[in-house]
Amino acid sequence: MRIVDFLDKGYRTHPERIFCIDAQGQLSYAQAHDSSHRIANVLLALGAGEGSKVSIYAPNCGAVLECIYGMNRMGATWVPLNARNGLEENLYILESFEVDIVLYDTRLAEMVAQYMQQVRRTIRFVAIDGPEGDSLRSLCQQVATRAPNLIPGPEHVVSIIPTGGTTGKPKGVMHNNLNWIAQVANVSTALPPKGPVVHLVVAPLTHGAGAIAAILTAQGATHVILDCFDAEKVMRSIEQHGVTHLFLPPTALYALLAHPDVRRYDYSSLQYFLYGAAPAAQAKIEEAIGVFGPVMTQGYGQTEAPTACTFLAPDDHRPDDPRLSQRMRSCGRPGILTQVRIITSDGQEAEPMQAGEIEVRGALVMVGYYNNPAATQEAKNGEWLRTGDVGYLDQDGYLYIVDRSKDMIISGGFNIYPSEIEAVVCSLGEVEDCAVIGVPDEKWGEAVKLVVQLKKGRSIDQEVLLRTCREQLGGVKTPKSVEIWDDLPRSATGKVLKREIRNRFWLGAERRV
Repeated sequence: MRIVDFLDKGYRTHPERIFCIDAQGQLSYAQAHDSSHRIANVLLALGAGEGSKVSIYAPNCGAVLECIYGMNRMGATWVPLNARNGLEENLYILESFEVDIVLYDTRLAEMVAQYMQQVRRTIRFVAIDGPEGDSLRSLCQQVATRAPNLIPGPEHVVSIIPTGGTTGKPKGVMHNNLNWIAQVANVSTALPPKGPVVHLVVAPLTHGAGAIAAILTAQGATHVILDCFDAEKVMRSIEQHGVTHLFLPPTALYALLAHPDVRRYDYSSLQYFLYGAAPAAQAKIEEAIGVFGPVMTQGYGQTEAPTACTFLAPDDHRPDDPRLSQRMRSCGRPGILTQVRIITSDGQEAEPMQAGEIEVRGALVMVGYYNNPAATQEAKNGEWLRTGDVGYLDQDGYLYIVDRSKDMIISGGFNIYPSEIEAVVCSLGEVEDCAVIGVPDEKWGEAVKLVVQLKKGRSIDQEVLLRTCREQLGGVKTPKSVEIWDDLPRSATGKVLKREIRNRFWLGAERRV
């Protein structure tokens, strides 16, 4: 089975239902079904075949979904190209992942011209829109309305997704048909729809939002697509379209909560407000429940094991229940097709409440890294994926993330996990977001450094920050220094780039964290 089969199912059962809405207009399931066939035939006419690598270079829009389904129909492999990435990163992806065709939005034509000039590989660039002639839209009018019925097996590589690049050059994560269908089953079982699904797409379709869109298409969703995050547009869209499903990273959620008009709008249509991709402060989630209702839903996963391995359902978000409120610090329990275990430093499986590296197993775990067998071998422990995250399971099977193992700070022989400190700092009303890192220190080896981004127009006494940490965490974990920045550096998916923050303090040091 392929992800395009779910679009076909929607076409057969509700052809007139709206498939997607964006700034350019809307498309029914029947129209999306037709365009996917035509795009498949255009790609075949351009010389693409099963396994050819095709990128889509565009802001969030309905055309991205059309192209994904078109290439899936004819057996090509999708290599996402994020419009928010810099030139060098996308050139690296085009060359290292051996892309054959790029379908691009003409709004990005200036950048495309630079790619065409600098890329060291023969690539066919095709404008999706634009003047008549060789654009994808015009070519679609010249081909048959039905594509050949090519159905590759479960091992066919559907996508090569670049990792976030937060720790260096992106690696290409290969997902096959089986991985994608497992994602659909995992999410659909954990988050069953309670009626017609209206999905608001805000995060880049090149990453988790694209996978979520494909999954929710299996539930007959209408996708309302915003080309970028704007807090006012998000709040207005929820009310206007009766949005039921929404995914945002914590940074965007915090921006919503900080907006002065956040309580003006009607959010009663929401069924699941999914957050993930980075740690979220419990105080912020409790605030979100007060604003959006009992709909907050957490998912924990990685590009290597998407979309979510574990789920913390709305019913597990119980801040008013002293017995259950601690579960909000967890990221839930494994999905139906996922197993999770904790491995200690001596290679043994941990007991409940004992911390170690999180490993996951299941049909959604990646095939491997494209053209990188060494990295694949390092990431795999037999059938298990080494996540690089430190955590523990409680007696009831709930998974708690302690931190990324690479983010751990060793100060004076003590292991300090930044996420614990960040949660305390983010509980302060003046704080938008923060990052805790280790910086060089002659006495301690590393000292705890706190970098804070405040809400617009707010200020805070640094001594208040330090006193709060000292009272809640003790002296060892209290930051030794604080800096307040206007903005924290972020990846294209909104994750804080701690690597870039560290670089400012470790330049010239003998050892790097």
